[in-house]
Amino acid sequence: PWRALHGAPLTELSGDQDFQLFLQRNLEFTRKIRGDVAALQRVVCDTLQLCKEDDLLLVRQDLDITQAPLEQCHRRTFQAETCFSQIRAGLRVYHGSLATIRALLPGHAGLVETLQLDMANLSSNIQQQMEDLGLATVTYPTENQDPLPTFSSHFHHQVGSFFILANFQRFLETAYRALRHLTSL
Repeated sequence: PWRALHGAPLTELSGDQDFQLFLQRNLEFTRKIRGDVAALQRVVCDTLQLCKEDDLLLVRQDLDITQAPLEQCHRRTFQAETCFSQIRAGLRVYHGSLATIRALLPGHAGLVETLQLDMANLSSNIQQQMEDLGLATVTYPTENQDPLPTFSSHFHHQVGSFFILANFQRFLETAYRALRHLTSL
């Protein structure tokens, strides 16, 4: 029975109304961001005819597109502090990567900028909650230090953008599940 308790951190917060309110608001916020990413994915599909990941796997091997890690958010020994930190780090990575999509789809720059603003706000919400809980936080510099992905051709730029969005959508799904898991503790 003790082993089952190991993966259940923050049980002292399960009844904390502020924490539960934080979770509910940011679950909604994450859903909104997922919807905006899905809208950009539809634009990429409709505009560039890049719709199926399976059709692009060979090209992906030539690209340097990484998936932001979130393994701390679905481990058996789930800890909110490390999960929140990974969510914030991933949001920062994808925030910068979206600049490649804005360059590819200038007609949809407004949607990309709204998405980037929402991502920054979600990261800020998580940081504020971590501070309120007395958890360790990392403050990132305001300007993005991570280099943008570079592509050898326009086609690679298109496919790279497709995979950035696909990876970001998977990242958001895991982050959403982690936040939802915390509501049940």
